[in-house]
Amino acid sequence: MPDSRIKNEDQYEALRDKGYSKEKAARIANTENAGKKGGKSEPYEEWTKNELYDQAKNVGIEGRSKMNKNELIHALRNN
Repeated sequence: MPDSRIKNEDQYEALRDKGYSKEKAARIANTENAGKKGGKSEPYEEWTKNELYDQAKNVGIEGRSKMNKNELIHALRNN
């Protein structure tokens, strides 16, 4: 029986089948953009070095202060 509290029942069931807990699957399925793809941001190559540095800082990449732009891109993609 469908749960009226779940906004995207198909996504919820798919997440449960993948092994997600009921709580986590419900949180994901109830997000405003549930099931929609992102991809709105520009590729890293179009970011400035400062933007890449800030993103690396947010992600917690160590040694970022000594990296050049290409190294930052590589670190962000492989983190």
